[in-house]
Amino acid sequence: MTFPSPDLRALLERSYRAALEAAAPERLLAPHLLEPGPDFVLAFGKAALPMLRAAGRAYPGVPGLAVPPRGAPNLSAPEGMEVIPGSHPLPDEHSVRAAERALAKVRALPPGAQLLVLVSGGGSALLSAPWGVTLGQKSALTGELLRAGAAIKEINAVRKHLSRVKGGRLAQATRAQVRTLMISDVIGDDPSVIASGPTAPDPTTFGDALAVLDRYGITAPEARLHLLAGVRGEHPETPGAGKLTHVQGTVIGSNRTLLEAAQAALTARGARAVILSDTFAGEARDLAGFHASLVQSIRTHSTPFSAPVVLLSGGEATVTVRGDGRGGRNQEFALWLLEALGERGVYALSAGSDGIDGNSDAAGAFLTPDSAARARALGLDPGSFLRRNDSARFFGALGDALVTGPSGHNLNDYRAIYVT
Repeated sequence: MTFPSPDLRALLERSYRAALEAAAPERLLAPHLLEPGPDFVLAFGKAALPMLRAAGRAYPGVPGLAVPPRGAPNLSAPEGMEVIPGSHPLPDEHSVRAAERALAKVRALPPGAQLLVLVSGGGSALLSAPWGVTLGQKSALTGELLRAGAAIKEINAVRKHLSRVKGGRLAQATRAQVRTLMISDVIGDDPSVIASGPTAPDPTTFGDALAVLDRYGITAPEARLHLLAGVRGEHPETPGAGKLTHVQGTVIGSNRTLLEAAQAALTARGARAVILSDTFAGEARDLAGFHASLVQSIRTHSTPFSAPVVLLSGGEATVTVRGDGRGGRNQEFALWLLEALGERGVYALSAGSDGIDGNSDAAGAFLTPDSAARARALGLDPGSFLRRNDSARFFGALGDALVTGPSGHNLNDYRAIYVT
């Protein structure tokens, strides 16, 4: 079997862009905008604006509020709707202002009113109402957890118990009937984890949050005092199962949606593509090692697949940051894959579906079979860049960074590896 296109790098990029288009927030949301319409629409996350605009077209004249990332393109909203940009990945005073505005709006709704909440990835930072700590303390703590490699569920357990909106508290603040539509950016698509579950029952406790700080050796004295007070019953716990009977929630899109769209796009171009999983988690280094072993098994033994084949995978990698370089988990994955495969390289693409990878301007990076040779010719040592967590500069120098700008939504990691 052969691919119709000789440019396999371009083929992988087309699969990524086709998947983003097929999983566009407006397209995912449209079938769920039912009548009768709501009395108010609240949208927050990286897809807040396209979701709010879709709702505005479906329900003209209904008031609403969107909280997108600051710097997102085209911050306009339908007439009668408001936009308050927040900050991502760490919250700022704009995120606090947005949360206060959202709380005021939902509290003002009378019993029997209908509230439509549209949630997407990044919502946890964009809608921030610190409780028991200052914004600076909470931001510093979130940064420590990210650098320590804490999983999103662990970070959310902490953030929920230092917030007046997360962990179901936003829904708890309103007397309206709440319908939540979510685009998931978390493994497993758990509504209590997406954007820290502002309208979902919370299975975690103050004790769970405190255990996360202990697990990663994080001091955070103010947060610890607040969490300890919660453990002692001095603060009300987040609403658990059965406590939010006025809320209905539906996940309308996820990483699986993205991968299936990419698979369809590749198949349409004559390629055989298989989805390995949409739930891969763990260090980018370990995930790259696993994928490299799979590539070698296919090449050597034709198991579990025969070549040629495109391996698609998603989920959410993590990176324990030890250097001061630029990059993110997707470029780090690509660089570790290059390190593992060496001279027997592959065509591959690892990119974030939100269009931004870590602290870089790139969405991700490409590999080609000659990446190792081209790097050597330029005097680029992958190992030294990995030690500095400087994957963005490596791929920038190699000319293999994928730069797209913010995509307007987030469906986690996208990895495509073409094995010959």
